[in-house]
Amino acid sequence: MAGSQLSIRVATLLTGLLECIAFSGLIFGWTSLVFVLKSDHYFEDVCEQPGNQTSNATGHSECSAQDSKFSLIFTLASFSNNFMTFPMGYIFDRLGTTVARLIAIFLYGVATLLIAVSSAGTAPMLLVAFPMLAVGGILFLLTNLQVGNLFGKHRSTIITLYNGAFDSSSAIFLIIKLLYEQGLKLRISFFILCAFSIWHLIRTFFLMPRGHIPFPLPSNYSYGINCSRGAEGSQGRKGEDTGKEKVELRHEANSSSPAVQQVSTFTNAFAITQLFGVFCAPWNGIMLDHLKKKYQQEARQRGFPESMADLHSTFPSLALTSLLCLGFSICASTPILKLQYFTFILQVISRSFLFGGNAAFLTLAFPSQHFGKIYGTSMMLSALVTFLQFPIFILIKGPLQGDPTYVNIVLILFTLLSFVHPFLVSRQWRDQEKDA
Repeated sequence: MAGSQLSIRVATLLTGLLECIAFSGLIFGWTSLVFVLKSDHYFEDVCEQPGNQTSNATGHSECSAQDSKFSLIFTLASFSNNFMTFPMGYIFDRLGTTVARLIAIFLYGVATLLIAVSSAGTAPMLLVAFPMLAVGGILFLLTNLQVGNLFGKHRSTIITLYNGAFDSSSAIFLIIKLLYEQGLKLRISFFILCAFSIWHLIRTFFLMPRGHIPFPLPSNYSYGINCSRGAEGSQGRKGEDTGKEKVELRHEANSSSPAVQQVSTFTNAFAITQLFGVFCAPWNGIMLDHLKKKYQQEARQRGFPESMADLHSTFPSLALTSLLCLGFSICASTPILKLQYFTFILQVISRSFLFGGNAAFLTLAFPSQHFGKIYGTSMMLSALVTFLQFPIFILIKGPLQGDPTYVNIVLILFTLLSFVHPFLVSRQWRDQEKDA
């Protein structure tokens, strides 16, 4: 590989990582931003009736109607993040990288601008802005995942690294919260984020292909903005899982401490742990790449097709992911406040393994030219589950009187169903091995 080719590929990789870690998954830092929005009195008008408000440990007025508004925004945003991945994936597969990224930049720019000019009096604007921000972010990730195709045997590692960066971008809202506490207004922070649209445009036209990066790469492949005209192949993610909402509900049920600072402290701790998603995600990819290489060598020695080895290499990843998610669900459901620090850590690791492993699995199990559509379908299905967050929130706040125990038990039982997937993959491997 020529030095200039290596340089542009590394530049694409590093700037893509920066784009994912700083801009793609902002919506997942919602917990930190809610603290700021409440301080700026967003949706406080629904709590005008004195009987509808009580004081809480944050020093803010607590109002279930106001909390419902914030929960609705987050539910709509996370639902849009997942559900719109399918049509966006189709656009990416059909029209290429440049068109998909221009749509992402438009959505991102308009969303950040709407939030920047909003106020307590125009709070309903957030119902539109945050879903747009979520969809723009997932498109940034979708167009960046194909960069893994440029690095051959490290492909799964890079895909999971980008997914981890997507998770870590939730820390941006924590930074906004900390700056707000130091006197920087919310609108200034979002005007700055809006200005970064110029960065996205520059990267789109000077570092990304107009079409797609194929996989496997042709031997004479030359990477650049014109590299993929007429070429096929693509890569693409993320949705929000209900785990974060479940942690928040558990904290609300346990927030009986009189310290004004306790809620803010746990909010900061939760947001800080999200930053480490970028360091956790590659573990899964490294494991996948190592096992894939090992099983491919075995397959060649025994005369098996390499596609069988690819499938076999995903089994440990799938099983470990299910185990991590189960551990997270159990810890999040345990009413011990100090334990939630460990829950935050499990949440970051399990989420990184879940979404990074999902994207890597799809690249191994299905043709790359259909990745956007298949990945989008999986995210659309997860969106239907995500949309249950709001009715679950209403159920806990209403009929269950703030006690999420029964909901947590049901969610743990559903988590157990995830072990079906590695079992099916293992059975498929054994069946193919017998037929070979």
